[in-house]
Amino acid sequence: MNTEVNHPRFARMYPKLAAWAEEHGAQEHRAESLAPATGRVLEIGAGHGLNFPHYPDTVTEVVALEPERTLRDLAREAAPKARVPVTVSDGVAERLPAADASYDTVVCSLVLCSVRDLPTTLAEIRRVLRPGGHLCFYEHIRSHSRGFAAYQCAVDHVWPHISGGCRVSRRTDRAIPGSGFTMKHVRHFRFPPGRNPAPTAPFMIGLAVPE
Repeated sequence: MNTEVNHPRFARMYPKLAAWAEEHGAQEHRAESLAPATGRVLEIGAGHGLNFPHYPDTVTEVVALEPERTLRDLAREAAPKARVPVTVSDGVAERLPAADASYDTVVCSLVLCSVRDLPTTLAEIRRVLRPGGHLCFYEHIRSHSRGFAAYQCAVDHVWPHISGGCRVSRRTDRAIPGSGFTMKHVRHFRFPPGRNPAPTAPFMIGLAVPE
C-alpha cells in the first residue's frame, strides 16, 4: 500500500483554517479528548501537530503518524515544543507501522473522516492496542437529524475533493462500536455553534475500549 498522501493545496490551507477553530474552542476540545491518554501513544493523522501541547503527563511517549508530506514537515517542527516526547513518522491508518498490542492509547483527532477505509482502520487500531488500552477520539460525524444528514450527503459530492479526502457524512459514531469497541464515554455537540452550521458541525469527543 502506498503510504504517500498528497494534498498540497489543502495542506497549505489547513493550518490557517485550523487556527480559527483553535481560537474558538478547538484547543479545549483537544485537551478534553486527550485527558484519558496514558503510557505509549500512537496518534493517527497528526496533521501539523495541534494535539502535541495537550498531552497530559500520564503519557510517556507519542508516535505521531502523518502521511501528507507538507503537514508531516510542520508536525516535525512542532514536536520539540511538546511537554512529552513526540516522534513524527510517515504511515497510513489502514496499515499501521506497529506491532500487535504495542500501544496503551491510540488517538484520532479529525482524521477518521478522511481515512480511505474506516473498517480496516478501526481493525488496525484494535490490533495495535494492548489489553486494557483505549482509543481517544475527537471527530465530526453525520448528523442525527435526517434533514441535516441529507445536506451533508449532498455536500460530500464535492467536499472530499477540496478538503483532503474529508467526508462530512461518515457515521463514525456508529462505526466505532460496530468494530469491536465499547464506548466508555461520548459527548455530542455542535461546533462552531450558530444558526447556520457548517457541514462539519456535528461533533463527538469520547473514549472507547476494545471488547
